[in-house]
Amino acid sequence: MTGPADPDQIKAEIEATRAQLGRTVDELSARLDVPARARESAARAKDTAVETYRESPPAVIGAAVALVGLVAGVVILRRKRATRRATSTATRRRKR
Repeated sequence: MTGPADPDQIKAEIEATRAQLGRTVDELSARLDVPARARESAARAKDTAVETYRESPPAVIGAAVALVGLVAGVVILRRKRATRRATSTATRRRKR
């Protein structure tokens, strides 16, 4: 193994390696900090939503109303199906 013989050059390489290792550890820590990444992602989504609203409020309001209508429709449909199942189950039990 041959390397630099100058002590100052060896020290400089050690410091460069330490700095690189420090950056690597910092990057890994950031990637593994799930709560911080979730907060960052939520903040980006909020910023995007606010920016989109500022650019075209009617489109955002229309999309929100459509989403509420879709959710309400799904809830109503599921309730009707559940009522229909309960009624058909009760009818079958009475026939036995």
